[in-house]
Amino acid sequence: MITGALHPPTFATAGEERLHRKQKLAGALRIFGRLGFSEGVAGHITARDPERPDHFWVNPFGLSFRHMRVSDLILVNHLGEVVEGARPVNPAAFAIHSAIHSARPDVVAAAHSHSIYGKAWASLGRPLDPITQDACMFYDDHVVITEGAGVVAFDPQGGKDIAAGLGPHKAAIHQNHGLFTVGQSVDEAAWWFVTMERSCQAQLLAEAAGSPKLIPAESARYTRDQTGFPQAGWFSFQPLWDDIVLSDPDLFE
Repeated sequence: MITGALHPPTFATAGEERLHRKQKLAGALRIFGRLGFSEGVAGHITARDPERPDHFWVNPFGLSFRHMRVSDLILVNHLGEVVEGARPVNPAAFAIHSAIHSARPDVVAAAHSHSIYGKAWASLGRPLDPITQDACMFYDDHVVITEGAGVVAFDPQGGKDIAAGLGPHKAAIHQNHGLFTVGQSVDEAAWWFVTMERSCQAQLLAEAAGSPKLIPAESARYTRDQTGFPQAGWFSFQPLWDDIVLSDPDLFE
């Protein structure tokens, strides 16, 4: 599965694309577990089904990120019904991701977890500042959502509030909750989450030490345009993918 490809793959059939998305989804979940993004049963990554756009694949409720396999993933429709799979879906995962996938036809995948630095930064109710090249990926392309701050999104309206707040952006900080990222591939959505979490960590550390210097707006926009587009997000994920494929081949089961 390690190809060294420079571009996202194309597929002859929906079945091939479905399997690929499920493999990437299981791998991304394992990477989240490896990076310490799990918090009990909280957190989820979804991938839209290529043949049924009102259905998405998601990790089952209560199963460890670190041991996720392709065969563990469940298929859920926008009514909240489990169409394939034997385990239940997290009610918050359904409420949030069904709303995002409905509102954003361009989104193939969405990611969220209760990662430590993301939720710490979310408590401040502020967007990330352009203090590093990496943070510039999100310059003018992420938002802070205050609606429903700190409230578990078990009901459909809570999910709709998050989807509406996200708007056309690739990332959002839900106040008192954590980070949300989306992409045109599982790879992209997962990478934006990983690097946004690290940008939260970097800004928390920088502000604890002093007053970070901001990158000028023109430079921040230029850097975003060079590093923050979908293919760049996909490509940046590939080293993480290669690592998990070599260390955890059972994810393909």
